[in-house]
Amino acid sequence: MKAVSLHGAFAALLLSVVGSAHALDYKSVGATPAVLYDAPSLRGKKVFVAPRNMPVEVILTYGEWSKVRDASGGLAWVESKALAAKRYVVVKTANARIHAAADEASPAVFVADKGVLLELSEAAVPGWVKVKHRDGQTGFVKAADVWGE
Repeated sequence: MKAVSLHGAFAALLLSVVGSAHALDYKSVGATPAVLYDAPSLRGKKVFVAPRNMPVEVILTYGEWSKVRDASGGLAWVESKALAAKRYVVVKTANARIHAAADEASPAVFVADKGVLLELSEAAVPGWVKVKHRDGQTGFVKAADVWGE
């Protein structure tokens, strides 16, 4: 009887960990570029310098380090203090149309090329996000056309 309750407690713990692992946590590199490492240590191998505002998905936090995934799927470690709460997305399709409203039929405000960073303003209606270009233009883009939201 005791083993059953231990198994039940372990299963509940496992489900809570697995359930929280599926929540996506996106952040962006802060105002200065950040060095990404192959291990959670300044002694690790430097693998990439991430430009400012680059969006990343936080996979795991370990002490003062975060394991992150970039838009290409690459994994690396970064000091957590190098990440900012202000969110950006990167355009992942060629010629993404940014609309005046969260509606395919609304007029395009501007077109963004693949790889362009856009500030994430807010989630709009399902399937759309409100974004702002660095030159000040704002609009709505299909969530499928960007990464990091």
